[in-house]
Amino acid sequence: MLDRAREAGVRTVLAIGSGTSPEERVDAAIPFAEQYDWIYATVGVHPHDAKAATDEHFAQIEKLTHHPRVIAIGEMGLDYYYDHSPRAVQQQVFRRQLAQARAAKLPVVIHCRDAWADCLDILESDWKPSGLGGIFHCFTATLDEARRGLDMNFMISFAANITYPKMQLLRDVARELPIDRILTETDSPFLSPQSRRGKRNEPANVVEVAQALATVRNLPRDEIAAQTAANFRGFFGLNPVRGVPELNQESGGN
Repeated sequence: MLDRAREAGVRTVLAIGSGTSPEERVDAAIPFAEQYDWIYATVGVHPHDAKAATDEHFAQIEKLTHHPRVIAIGEMGLDYYYDHSPRAVQQQVFRRQLAQARAAKLPVVIHCRDAWADCLDILESDWKPSGLGGIFHCFTATLDEARRGLDMNFMISFAANITYPKMQLLRDVARELPIDRILTETDSPFLSPQSRRGKRNEPANVVEVAQALATVRNLPRDEIAAQTAANFRGFFGLNPVRGVPELNQESGGN
């Protein structure tokens, strides 16, 4: 899978470490980031698992924020679509992780589904003053909501659902955003692009996200790929890749 990603032109991956539950997966991405110098990691508790989070998990997150390969906390946020955890508990865990990110001076990766009003209100009250910003992972909201994120120094990340025929509204949003504030991702193993619907998604497919953005922006795919790669590296303060063409970057994936 990683070989296919490299062959497709992926030069940097941000592997999301929230995993499937906080009991065992808070540090799920770190072993990969330790093994490959082109993979970075996050740590955090997904809103689905908020009800399972304990003080021990938050202590583990605090410790892991000092790991040299951890560059963000998340994915965190609110999910009112599935409601796997009570909404009040989701909000509490969300705020607690924002506090940890402030203390660690790390940006955040936000998961938000059917909860944009509450999510943005919490970010504007608890997070905006930090100036640290973050990533709206797998963005699916409106242009107005994206602009509220931009005002808080957020990057807007698009996944392969931008290739779906019914997602014209999302393509319209992508067309209007400043090009230096967008990212590409896959959310692997979920949300395979339209050409691979029903199959497991993987980082190499980020090429199709770049192509979709290139189409709506009327730009060459390589230009979109290079721009989103530069956006990612600039936001996180990472050095450019040397010696190889940096065609695209992949942010996300559980």
